[in-house]
Amino acid sequence: MDLRGKREIRNQGRMTLQTWRFIDLGKTEPYRAQTFYEAVALAVDRGLSPSTLLVTQPASPYVCIGYHQDLEAEVDSGFCAERGLTIIRRGQGGGAAYLDDDQVFYQMAARKGAAGIPLAVKDLFARVLQVPVHVYRKLGLNAVYKPVNDVTVNGRKISGNGAGAIGSCMVLVGNIILDLDYDSMAGVLRVPDEKFRDKMAKSMRDWVTSLSREAGHVPPVQEIKALIAEGFRERLGLMFQSADPTEEEEDIWRNEILPRHRSEEWLTGTTLFRREGSERSVKIQGDVHIARVDLKKAKLIRVQAVLDNNVIQDVSISGDFFVIPESCISQLQDTLKGCPVAETDIEDRVTAFFKDRDVEMPDMTPLDFVEALLRLRDVIIQ
Repeated sequence: MDLRGKREIRNQGRMTLQTWRFIDLGKTEPYRAQTFYEAVALAVDRGLSPSTLLVTQPASPYVCIGYHQDLEAEVDSGFCAERGLTIIRRGQGGGAAYLDDDQVFYQMAARKGAAGIPLAVKDLFARVLQVPVHVYRKLGLNAVYKPVNDVTVNGRKISGNGAGAIGSCMVLVGNIILDLDYDSMAGVLRVPDEKFRDKMAKSMRDWVTSLSREAGHVPPVQEIKALIAEGFRERLGLMFQSADPTEEEEDIWRNEILPRHRSEEWLTGTTLFRREGSERSVKIQGDVHIARVDLKKAKLIRVQAVLDNNVIQDVSISGDFFVIPESCISQLQDTLKGCPVAETDIEDRVTAFFKDRDVEMPDMTPLDFVEALLRLRDVIIQ
């Protein structure tokens, strides 16, 4: 068998189902549940493994933050410490989330070019998220795909998903939500005060839902997993062979993936500021200011910068957006150093940066970053 996955075969004008590997990790500790698929993706990228679908559940609750997020701005670390919640930064974008065994994860690692797997992340979401739609509909719910990366029932979100690329491997991860602990979901997030937290918990109940809430019961987890595999077969033309992780994948996870995710540097990221609040600036001396702004459009963009006479000396860009490849944000930050915060200068610098790069930004454009950066000037004026 070709370890890079079987190619699409056509017979008498009909597509024969492809065979992928299926790994069920069962219930496992948070780091393995959250990050083992990255080891599989690297193995696929290196030609050591075929395209693979994993399913799993975390054995204990934890908190996960998006690749681009500022840990201290998004998560109440004290709340997490009191409850013994591990905090893990994932390798894809998106927002902070409280996760537990009331969710079944599906994690896809497909070699780029695999038949039926779109290369554009937006198209990948549109195609693969038909799978959770299939699962929920089979269980009696009127689920629909909501671009760019959600599935909803009766207008409420019932599946969260992220996607990206690891080398030559396309990855997409998401969940089937069995039940929700709304108080913990709200509790792990950093908020200005408890009154605001109460409002946030109420909003979560209004806008996020679960299989238990909508259907009134939760079927056995093995039935959920079988429906996930069925969805990939019917919606993407895939068949599966059950397998265990390989020794190579275990080695990659132990020696490459796990040490990175456990490191303080990876978890905290590179941030300029460790303070509460959003729209604000602080005068350091003379014309030197530290400023922070939030721009909420389809996704949140948070910009934090050191400015000297309205010229960017250092800048950090974070948020719950998806940008592929992820590394381009740090490159953009470097490009912006020395740039005046003026409309023409910022727009020219940002548009020139993205012009010749193969970058995907679902639901976003370079002008969103321009708008966010220009708000630094307005905050300082205030």
